[in-house]
Amino acid sequence: MAGVFHKLTSCVCCVWILLSLLFNPSSQTGAVTGHREPIPDDSKDNITIFTRILDRLLDGYDNRLRPGLGESVTEVRTNIYVTSFGPVSDTDMEYTIDVFFRQSWRDERLKFDGPMQVLPLNNLLASKIWTPDTFFHNGKKSVAHNMTTPNKLLRLVDNGTLLYTMRLTIHAECPMHLEDFPMDAHACPLKFGSYAYTNNEVVYIWTADDEKSVSVAPDGSRLNQYDLLGHVIGKETISSSTGEYVVMTTYFHLKRKIGYFVIQTYLPCIMTVILSQVSFWLNRESVPARTVFGKRKMKQKQLDLLWQLIHGGSLSQLK
Repeated sequence: MAGVFHKLTSCVCCVWILLSLLFNPSSQTGAVTGHREPIPDDSKDNITIFTRILDRLLDGYDNRLRPGLGESVTEVRTNIYVTSFGPVSDTDMEYTIDVFFRQSWRDERLKFDGPMQVLPLNNLLASKIWTPDTFFHNGKKSVAHNMTTPNKLLRLVDNGTLLYTMRLTIHAECPMHLEDFPMDAHACPLKFGSYAYTNNEVVYIWTADDEKSVSVAPDGSRLNQYDLLGHVIGKETISSSTGEYVVMTTYFHLKRKIGYFVIQTYLPCIMTVILSQVSFWLNRESVPARTVFGKRKMKQKQLDLLWQLIHGGSLSQLK
């Protein structure tokens, strides 16, 4: 009888331990949950507040219509930061430039009141609001960088002002006049503006002067044959059958490095002329020596001409 009672007591203890574990899970997970830092109440409030603000702003928002439609002209303020300039191709008459392209405008529909004055937004929101239809007039090919995510920045100020920044690599045309080669200088333009909106609907404005509206990184030059002397900004108006459009312009002034061609072209030619005079000092009866020397000069001249045909796109304009 005592043995049976002992077994019953053991069973009751086991059941009690199991029930304690089942109905007190904090004893099992305390090592995990005990070290979690609670989210501050103000962060929860900010997330909730701005989620409601964005939902309210986008509710009924039509991104097909520009700000101030039928009431005022939309002003787009722009500036450019050049991170890399070059290379420049004489053959194709184009250059490559890597930039941070910034645009800023005001949209009254996106005004808000909240605990923050400036709201950083995800680049995905750019597809849900109106953005300028900017394109580069002399661009042959433009690439918007997407690694590891689209390289775009979007910020919204409480008064409805938006800042939209993109990282672009642009291959642009650069008309060149190579008659003065290799002592030539060029002004390579970068032109951009609205594709569809005339100057009665959208206008572009530089944010500041030449140095602040367009700036080049100190180590941004990637030029072997040229020196980047500076740049000049401006604005033009072009007319077409569909109306007048504002075109923003930047001219990058380049000057060719003469030292490169002194070594590659002038110095070999000077040496050839000097060596050609040596033949007059040879005995005129030494026909083999004069013949070999003449052939060497002709071969050197052919090699110089071949090098210019392969590496220079300016030979056709120098004829």
